[in-house]
Amino acid sequence: MKSSLNRDLLRIALPAIVSNITTPVLGLIDVAIVGHFGSAAFIGAIAVGGTMFNMLYWLFGFLRMGTAGMTAQACGARDGEATSASLVRSLAVALVAGLALVGLSAVLGPAALRFVDADPATEVPALRYFSICIWGAPAVLGMYALNGWWLGMQDSRTPMWVSIGINLANIAASLTLVFGLGLRIEGVALGTLAAQWLGFMAGIVVTWRRFRPSRPPVAVIADGRALRRMFSINADIFLRTLCLVAVTVWFTRAGASQGVTVLAANALLMQLFMFFSYFSDGFAFAGEALAGRCYGAGDSDGLRQVIGLLLRWAAGLAIVFAAAYFGVGEAAMGLLTDDGDVVDAAREYLPWAASVPLVGSVAFIYDGIFIGLTLTRAMLGAMAVSTATYFAVYLALMPLLGNHGLWAAFIVYLGVRSAMMHYMAKRKQK
Repeated sequence: MKSSLNRDLLRIALPAIVSNITTPVLGLIDVAIVGHFGSAAFIGAIAVGGTMFNMLYWLFGFLRMGTAGMTAQACGARDGEATSASLVRSLAVALVAGLALVGLSAVLGPAALRFVDADPATEVPALRYFSICIWGAPAVLGMYALNGWWLGMQDSRTPMWVSIGINLANIAASLTLVFGLGLRIEGVALGTLAAQWLGFMAGIVVTWRRFRPSRPPVAVIADGRALRRMFSINADIFLRTLCLVAVTVWFTRAGASQGVTVLAANALLMQLFMFFSYFSDGFAFAGEALAGRCYGAGDSDGLRQVIGLLLRWAAGLAIVFAAAYFGVGEAAMGLLTDDGDVVDAAREYLPWAASVPLVGSVAFIYDGIFIGLTLTRAMLGAMAVSTATYFAVYLALMPLLGNHGLWAAFIVYLGVRSAMMHYMAKRKQK
């Protein structure tokens, strides 16, 4: 039974890892491209521009997470009509929200830039990047819905192939536009925009050809009980994501307030964090699919085995990544930029970034399990407490330790989040 469960886990996790790993690789490519423009301001612009989109898109993370949990449970219960209705509801919300973001972009862009409070040298290229990429909002949010639905259907291979296609197109377009046509940061943004829409349209075609979801009646899609459950789950995830965005945005803002060099150094180090988080999320995604399926099927013994196996994988990943970052992290910084001042600054704070896997892996795995079980209120509680702790530690240490205090606050935040989610899971199991 255990070997069979491990095969099921890896069948979902490995394609998800391949899919997820292309996202930080793409971020590294973007940073590497602008890192050779001859100014740290361009690295900072990618960091600030990415943060601006994170503020917007991460707030809609419920489109993926909520869809995955509800679809996985319907899949476990073998309710085809419910799985199809989940897809239609999520896509409708995604497209409406995406169009709203485009319509409000003239206000959202400058407002987000003011909040980030970047260096004046970074503001202009960051706003150019934002004004182009915002046109991809409907496609990005639509992909959130599709990715969640695919995962809930126990399929991580489809999003893997679509994600690989998106990122290869993005890299090819960015390199051509930047080095071939000399568009610099505009070329990076246009390459991203084209790939986003290409990926969404391909995802729609693949979904209808491969899965052939039914067309549920309007009465089923608009069922009051189902809609109330969806909005309740999504509200919890939205507020939880709001806390996550607050931490991430404030981290970038605090780095920007210390100058372009520190901002760029933090941006490089956060690429290591993102690389690990997307990698470990492959197993978290497996947790969403398998935990949700077990819950929908009423298999409590299977659920306990899924949780235990995922935690063992989390421990192994944490050790491997921490050792790698402590060993070769400094060399990786030199590959991403030829700015010596930025590399020297990143080297000073590398031990903090290398510690992230050790304190954050448990939280990332439990995120997937809680989403599959739709225990979104517990997720929100853990995130709220850890976010409050982050800002308390930041206010206490930042004046004394500078950027070291900022990183210390981030590490404490991840540690508290891991501990609280583990405690809540144990209580739920009892």
